[in-house]
Amino acid sequence: MELIQSWHCCLLFLRWLTVRNSNTQLQILNKMTSTFTMLRVFPVQKHQPANCSHQQLSPDERRLLDSIAWPETPPLPVPISLKATSDPTHSTFTILPVRAGGQWYVGDELEALIQIGDFQGRPKHFGGDFLVARLHDQTLGAGVAGRVVDHLNGYYTAVFPLLWEGRAQVTLVHPSEAITVLRRLNMEYPDRVEFKSLFRSGSVSETMVCNICLPQNQPLCNYTDLHTGEPWFCYKPKNLSCDTRINHYKGYVSQNLMAKEETLFESGVNMKVSIHASGPDKVTVLPKEQEVKSSTVKPEPAGYYYQGAWRALGGATVHQFNDASAISQCLTDKVVHLYGDSTMRQWFEHLSRVLPDLKVFNLHSSMQCGPFMAVDTARNILVKFHCHAPPIRSYTVSSIKLSYVANELDWLVGGSNTVVVFTIWAHFGTYPVGVYLRRLQSIRKAVQRLLDRAPDTLVVIRTGNLKALNLDVALSNSDWYSLQRDKVLRAVFKGLNVRLVDAWDMVLAHHLPHDLHPPPPIIKNMIDVLLSYICPPKNG
Repeated sequence: MELIQSWHCCLLFLRWLTVRNSNTQLQILNKMTSTFTMLRVFPVQKHQPANCSHQQLSPDERRLLDSIAWPETPPLPVPISLKATSDPTHSTFTILPVRAGGQWYVGDELEALIQIGDFQGRPKHFGGDFLVARLHDQTLGAGVAGRVVDHLNGYYTAVFPLLWEGRAQVTLVHPSEAITVLRRLNMEYPDRVEFKSLFRSGSVSETMVCNICLPQNQPLCNYTDLHTGEPWFCYKPKNLSCDTRINHYKGYVSQNLMAKEETLFESGVNMKVSIHASGPDKVTVLPKEQEVKSSTVKPEPAGYYYQGAWRALGGATVHQFNDASAISQCLTDKVVHLYGDSTMRQWFEHLSRVLPDLKVFNLHSSMQCGPFMAVDTARNILVKFHCHAPPIRSYTVSSIKLSYVANELDWLVGGSNTVVVFTIWAHFGTYPVGVYLRRLQSIRKAVQRLLDRAPDTLVVIRTGNLKALNLDVALSNSDWYSLQRDKVLRAVFKGLNVRLVDAWDMVLAHHLPHDLHPPPPIIKNMIDVLLSYICPPKNG
């Protein structure tokens, strides 16, 4: 307690010094405040920084990450106050007029200029806010995602393809100040989602903390995969050997916030809040002219909804598989391998639910991680699901059932009857993005090996998606974390013969609320995209 009181006196003194606006003093105060907050909650412990040194990046990896880097955001003032932070109620967007006057036509692009203000109504003069945008008309069952461009001066441009008359909607997901916090957490506390394993031999058992990045303050068991090189560690039990580990599960999740940082993540205040238009939020769209106008900023949405059905833009035609017989006919003589997290398990559950002849075989597996298997013997259809290896935030699962996607792919023969689908994103939010990059690179190499030995194998990747956010979810699985990993995934697999199901755009463009596990209408459209890759329409 005496130590805490001493720290408190130092903090009060440094807050007085910050009147001089010294950046050095502010940085010192930030660090001291972090330590004081930690001591106040855990007075008998000292924070040991998690060690991710085994994840050092090569120059090529660093260049890849630099090419998709988020704009720098300024350090936070101490003490934190909302007054100078981004406020959606003092921000606006304005639809820009057509160049050289005239009308909008189908095929044009609609541009909206967004200006961000703070809680005092003053315009902000730097970027880094996380904004999303869409154009929608719920009566038509229509929606398309916009692309947001950060001009780094408090102004942003949202660009939409005009495919119908619709209303523009712009949402502040996180203010730039919240991005500063999310970045700090990933650098200082990549182990804030705790994992545990039970070790047991005979009547002796011990439970130990595990992770990719662990503080180096006691002996470790090294479970780095010999084939992929993917790291995983547990603290070594005191009385048992490392080979007595029997399971894996998620433990405690810590916030690790400094004083008042939670105010930057308030639903309905500055997190996932709509920004209003300063004028009309829609325009009149006339039938397509012979020559289509275009703007200097090109949006690249994957597709759009119309009458509730997803239609691709610039890609393969999406066919609607609206009954069980059409789906079964498409999957006849196919083996479908699904790998990933619970958002991929949704696909297995959807197929086993809508196909009455696809029978789930009871493997007595973990309800979250599987493995699962479903069979239609009459049509020779086999669908399998297996969760990806740690970090996987699951209930208790046997450690011997945790297999890396790259290893699973290397065990496949492949061929024209083989469909591989995987997703890997939601469980990597708390780590430096380099950890995720390394996992994707090991999977990419395995995909390349699979396509080399069996070029007619279909490989499909489901991207990440937006979700509902509260404080706890934002700190461990924010949409901003998901977006950064989405960019990395697209960069890593660019140029490889794989297909994408763009879950990001499909959730953003839809009128239903964001959810980690998208609701059935969106899942149905995702499955339609997958089936259209497996069985391309004759006119596609």
